[in-house]
Amino acid sequence: MAKHTPLHAVHVAAGARMVDFAGWDMPVNYGSQIEEHHAVRRDAGMFDVSHMLGLDLEGPDATTWLRGLLANDVAKLHEPGKALYSCMLNPDGGVIDDLIVYYFSPTSYRIVVNAGTADKDVAWMRQRIAATGANVTLESRRDLAMIAVQGPNARDKTWAALPDTRAASESLKPFSAARVGDLLIARTGYTGEDGFEITLPAARAEAVWNALAAAGVKPCGLGARDTLRLEAGMNLYGQDMDETVSPLDAGLGWTVDLKDESRDFVGRAALVATPARRKLLGLILEDKGVLRAHMTVFTAAGEGETTSGSFSPSLEKSIAFARLPLGVEPGEAVEVDIRGRRLEARTVKLPFVRNGKALV
Repeated sequence: MAKHTPLHAVHVAAGARMVDFAGWDMPVNYGSQIEEHHAVRRDAGMFDVSHMLGLDLEGPDATTWLRGLLANDVAKLHEPGKALYSCMLNPDGGVIDDLIVYYFSPTSYRIVVNAGTADKDVAWMRQRIAATGANVTLESRRDLAMIAVQGPNARDKTWAALPDTRAASESLKPFSAARVGDLLIARTGYTGEDGFEITLPAARAEAVWNALAAAGVKPCGLGARDTLRLEAGMNLYGQDMDETVSPLDAGLGWTVDLKDESRDFVGRAALVATPARRKLLGLILEDKGVLRAHMTVFTAAGEGETTSGSFSPSLEKSIAFARLPLGVEPGEAVEVDIRGRRLEARTVKLPFVRNGKALV
């Protein structure tokens, strides 16, 4: 039986089309997916992301343990509320999950992991705690809900709905968070637009959602979330990378910190021994058709494969991510096999769209 977020009844009452996503009954849209996409690019939209899992890590060894767990280095974090995006790797250098870590103090962190990998992630982390003997505790926070408010007017409309949050959140820099009573307001997101991700007690979720809607924030489903993140050049776990894919081959080399040679983390030796073999570029289809995942891409340097693809409402073209040979550069003409036909496309540097502006 599918799991329900604290906002499930709200979605059903609003007439949302519900689908199974990673074992959760989630809204894919409330009507027009394209209208929801444009609302985020042009104004403000909100997403129920309560299916994702928050984990509280506490203890005197928290920083040391995280430095050994993640490919990115939490030692970069010094200001309370500052966030870090990282991959968590297996010993072979494959991606167990990609996640965000919020720093509160050297002994206190919040980790947010993906819904589809949550159980696996927690089991792996507990295994690593036992293996290292680290003096830490890891608590799953299924008592919390999460609402992402995204778009050029997202912050202003959040403050209209939740005026008590303005003083603490107005000066937040991107990838930072502030506690406001029992809320955590983070200037983060998965759309390529400005906005907040709000973590709050599950019991308050419906009231906050309704307040945001009354302030003019449009409810949006997973369909728009996917086209927005694709335009923004943001990977989706299980599609653009997984346990068989190195972050170096998934366009995530920027999240791997090898600077401190004394820091050993799970998967480091494998990454050092096996440099990137592929690169991730964007594709724009020049012919009529729709790019999807797992399509063969033919280039002058050899074959590659699309990992995510869809129609871009912002560009009004079909776009995709493609894992391609290292010799391929942005701006090259390639061909994509779509149902047995080779259609013309061109490679571009990611992202396609950011902050409402087309970059290609």
